[in-house]
Parts: sequence; C-alpha cells; structure tokens
Amino acid sequence: MVTISLCMIVKNEEKILDRCLKSVADLVDEIVIADTGSTDATKEIARRYTDKIYDFPWIDDFSAARNYVFSKATQEYIYSADADEVLSPENRLRFQRLKETLLPEIEIVQMKYANQLQFGTVYNFDEEYRPKLFKRKRDFVWEAPIHETVRLEPVIYDSDIVITHLPQASHAKRDLANFHKHWQEGYRLPKRLLGLYARELLLAGDKADFAQALEVFLEAAADNDRDGEEMTQACCIVAKAARLAGDTVNFFKYTAKVIAQEACSEICCEMGHFYEGISDWEEAAVWYYNAVYETQPILALQAGGKESLEGLIRCYEEMGMPEQADSYRKEKDSIGLYTEQEKEG
Repeated sequence: MVTISLCMIVKNEEKILDRCLKSVADLVDEIVIADTGSTDATKEIARRYTDKIYDFPWIDDFSAARNYVFSKATQEYIYSADADEVLSPENRLRFQRLKETLLPEIEIVQMKYANQLQFGTVYNFDEEYRPKLFKRKRDFVWEAPIHETVRLEPVIYDSDIVITHLPQASHAKRDLANFHKHWQEGYRLPKRLLGLYARELLLAGDKADFAQALEVFLEAAADNDRDGEEMTQACCIVAKAARLAGDTVNFFKYTAKVIAQEACSEICCEMGHFYEGISDWEEAAVWYYNAVYETQPILALQAGGKESLEGLIRCYEEMGMPEQADSYRKEKDSIGLYTEQEKEG
C-alpha cells in the first residue's frame, strides 16, 4: 500500500475546512498545510488534524505556494486538495481502493472534478479529469533497446474517483485582479491562462473589469505569436469592452475580425447586445439566433445558450410577438438554464 501526504494551501477557510478534512483525513498518512495569511479560525481547525502547519506569506502566486507546501511532504505520493473539495462516502471507498492497489510506476493519478457549473466557475464542463495525486520522487527510466533515452513523459492513470467541488463564494474578482497584476509586471499570459482570463471576464466581469483588461487583450490580439484561437478569444473580449465603453469603431473592428474568419457564439451575442442597445429588435434577434443555433461558443457556454436565449425573449416581447418569446422561454427551460430563483419567479 502506498503512503500519501495531503497538501493544501489555505486562507480564511473556517467555514469549509473541517468539511474537507473530515472527508479525507483518515485516508492519508500525513496532512501538510500552508496558511497564506488567515485571520479567522482556519489554523485552529487545521490543528485538529495535523501539527504540520506552515505560514507562507502570500505573494500573488499560487504555484509558489503549492511548491512550498509540496516541499514539506514526506510520503510517497502527494494528494493536492483545496478546502472547497469533498469526497463522498462512495468516493472515499474508491480512494481507499486506489491507495491499496496503486502500481508504483504510476506517477500521476487524475480524478474527476465535478459540480463546476453549479457555482459559475470558468470551466465549461461540469465534470473533467484533473491531476490530483502525484508521486513525490520521480524515478527516471531508460527506454528503447537502441538509441535509448530517458522517459520524460509521466505515467498517468485516470481513476474513477470523483471530487465534489462546493465553494462558498466566487473568487472571480480576486482572480481578475491577479491576472491583470501579473500582466502589468511583464508576464506574458500563456494560452491557457489567457483563455481562463477571458472566461472569467465573460462569466463575472463588469464594465470596470473589462476596461482594466482591455490593454491585455488588445496586446494579445496584435501578437503574431498567438494562434488563431487565442486571437479570436482576444477579439471577443476587446469587442465586449468596446461595446460597454460605447466605442462603436473598435466594436465593429474586432467583431469583424472574428466574423471574417469564423463567427462564434460570443461575437454573435455581442452583436445582439449592440443592436438591442439601439432598440433594433429585429436585427438583435437575428444575431442572438445565430449565437444559439448557427455558431458554437469558444469561451462561455451561456453565450450560445442562456444569455442569447434571454436576448431572443426580450426582442420578441418588444416586437409584440409573445408566442415566439414564449417558445424561446420554454426552450431555455428545457435545456436546464433556469436558476431556481427564475423558476420561482
């Protein structure tokens, strides 16, 4: 049976830390926690489970904090968890079975991260695999009978363990501020982070957030080293920032860049908002329709669903066509896009 260190970075998690630790503490051999500046009872709760609690001054760098807490681990494998994660009874059993049967050559175990869409995260899938269990010391192995080389790719196993994500609140404002801060300091956001920044903006950004991010995405849209997907994502953000700022010239400049290649739901939705803003309901409806039925979202699912269907409902109500509006309302309901509050209303 392998041994496992649970490693966590925490800050002001008194409301949820006990729930997380209670679901996993007896499955691991060591719990290591790095606290990045809690002012509540987080440390007191952590001490119920471990004495390996370290202070790590927050420097706006999650990787630095993760690397630090990983460096304190002593067991064969490291399980990386966040305070808003929970293992259900069924998945606790799966975790125990994994621990008892894990082959030593496996270096990374992926687990399914679930319940993402319910809490408005930047991910477009409710369940997806993420690396969660890591071999602490890697064994280097030579491969091939001739022209031998050291195996560099890790041995990864996709487990059947499902981790339930149950956050207490959105971290969007914190994340948006961090993205912009690192860009200001000269960090060129790689493709993955540029896409996450764009998704976070579309999900939770307000007018001020888009104004702040404008230069980041203008720079990305002009960066010839970015690929086509990155360019399109950047144009989507610049177009929305321009619409919110009333900058019609740049709005059409950057929507046109996308439409000239291949339109996406986000750009069509923005066109719908623009024409709705000048009370051209018929034209707005055309673009909202295209967002839902003729294109696909590249960043935010709601652009090709809830947001644009709601636009269609508003447009047809304004045009005095309640039956058409009702048909879109029913469709919105049928694909599960109502919130519980909307249903009650």
